[in-house]
Amino acid sequence: MAQLKAPERLETERLVLRRPATVDAPEIYRRYANDREVTRYLSWPCHTGVDATYAFIQFSDAQWRDSPGGPYLIESRSGLILGGTGLEFAGADQATTGYVLARDAWGLGYATEALRAIIEVARQLGVRELQATCHIKHTASQRVLAKCGFSRKQDLVIAFPNLPPGEPGDAWLYELVVA
Repeated sequence: MAQLKAPERLETERLVLRRPATVDAPEIYRRYANDREVTRYLSWPCHTGVDATYAFIQFSDAQWRDSPGGPYLIESRSGLILGGTGLEFAGADQATTGYVLARDAWGLGYATEALRAIIEVARQLGVRELQATCHIKHTASQRVLAKCGFSRKQDLVIAFPNLPPGEPGDAWLYELVVA
């Protein structure tokens, strides 16, 4: 039986979520990937050059090739790249998600809208358990996860590569039972 695959493009009321392409790298870098404040609580290092963004596109292509889905860009209906989200699979029925938005897209409900779309894709793919990790000081992200039905499950200490040396990597693991 063929493995189910996530759609490479989906639309919500205000957003388009689509698979990243090589041509997107300069705009991803410019809009959010090189911004230290935007990437502060993320698990991947702030991009210090566009080559790091091209490497992300290669990672994305591998995810899409080798699993049911992968990263998505979050765009406005007019085509402006607002950020990114996606699914990373730990097995056929378990995945991790997250999101990042450019500063000018903060506080407008885009993260909640994008996450709800990702949850629906996960449901369609048969994901039973969807997880997300959130730094304990990232209250805006905690509110998004709660609005979308995630529950805090576990305390974690993880590496956040964009935090100043000595700042703790205290985080919470969130979980949503999808199916």
